[in-house]
Amino acid sequence: MTDLHLDDLAVFVRVVDRGGFASAARELGTPTSTVSRAIARLESRAGVRLLQRTTRQMSPTSDGRELYGSIAPAVATLRATVQTLEPSSRQVRGRLRVTAPGDLCSGFLADVVVAFAERYPQVLLDFGVSNKPSNLVAEGFDVAVRASAKLDDSSLVARKLGEIEHGLYAAPRYHERHGSPTEPSQLMSQHTVVFRAKELSKTWTLHGPEGSSTWPLRGRIGGDDFTFVRGMVIAGGGIGLLPRFTCVADEASGRLLRVLPDYHARGATLYVLYPSRKHVPPRVTAFRDFVVDAFAAWSSRHAQPAP
Repeated sequence: MTDLHLDDLAVFVRVVDRGGFASAARELGTPTSTVSRAIARLESRAGVRLLQRTTRQMSPTSDGRELYGSIAPAVATLRATVQTLEPSSRQVRGRLRVTAPGDLCSGFLADVVVAFAERYPQVLLDFGVSNKPSNLVAEGFDVAVRASAKLDDSSLVARKLGEIEHGLYAAPRYHERHGSPTEPSQLMSQHTVVFRAKELSKTWTLHGPEGSSTWPLRGRIGGDDFTFVRGMVIAGGGIGLLPRFTCVADEASGRLLRVLPDYHARGATLYVLYPSRKHVPPRVTAFRDFVVDAFAAWSSRHAQPAP
């Protein structure tokens, strides 16, 4: 018995379970002729008759009973497994693998993820925290939250959250020792902590009441990770230009002070990314929509006042 199609075997089991072609066809949502052809195909490949048909009844032959006894449990297991998957009509659940940069996870996303977990208790959230772009398919991630000026992978589905706004911050201890500038030109005489600066040289473009202005700076401390830069600023290392969503809690607690609050800088664009538009699991769409709504609400609450 070779080259038997799994679909034909499943139809055979359904016919035996329901005691006839017509009832099996109704349950499968297919014409009776399709069921009949599947059984004929199966019998042809098996080389034996599996069902005895009369005008009034249908019953399995001895070979049919033997085959049914062998495959019916496996077919039932396969059906049960498929039913545990997440069609849109079922409850959101399952393991969700997410990749996101560290500064997002320790800032804006921390509250969002906890709220999402409370809203969807049957979803298990597994985060891969990395500042390097991940290959979602190769590394087995369901979704990514990523800040980028340009998306290089056109195979991914991207949902834009919005623009990341940066503000100038310093620690109270820095303010006590060095004071704070009252206009952007004074930044050039202050200690600064800079992000991704070649040889610690960095140009900050600020938008304020007089429009845009550009200030070339020489940083005192530099790093390639916003979490590190924020930590240096909190420790009193200097003034830093940081994503506002990473600093709201620190500003509220007094760990950070906003410097030149009328000025801000534009950062990268924040996206939610996932691999395909087809057959997207409900847990992925639920997480995507939850993050989109949360970022919109956050942006509305913390909008930079117009100059």
